[in-house]
Amino acid sequence: MADSLFGIHAAALELRSQRMGLLASNIANAATPGYKARDIDFAAALEARMGGDSADQAVNDATRYRVPTMPSLDGNTVELQAEQVAFSENAVGYAATLSFIRSRAETLSRAMKGE
Repeated sequence: MADSLFGIHAAALELRSQRMGLLASNIANAATPGYKARDIDFAAALEARMGGDSADQAVNDATRYRVPTMPSLDGNTVELQAEQVAFSENAVGYAATLSFIRSRAETLSRAMKGE
């Protein structure tokens, strides 16, 4: 029902939330030797989600390892500044998507009240 009421925004919010967790994990493991940073190809995940895949399947298929610009000697591929930028951009997208959903819910609520 959420898909029909909120369209692409419901799927986008779910994917952005999962991406935020993945980016946070990258940031948390910035000093872990051998840790390989990952990210979600958001466009590919959203396309798969809208094509009928479950959110988990869409995320799994769209998750990629990051290729570092400057690899570290301990094998860790997290570049903290890049992760922070990606996290911030994703947070802005999350907030915008949430705003669209909130606006749609308010419009539906007013319509049901007859306002």
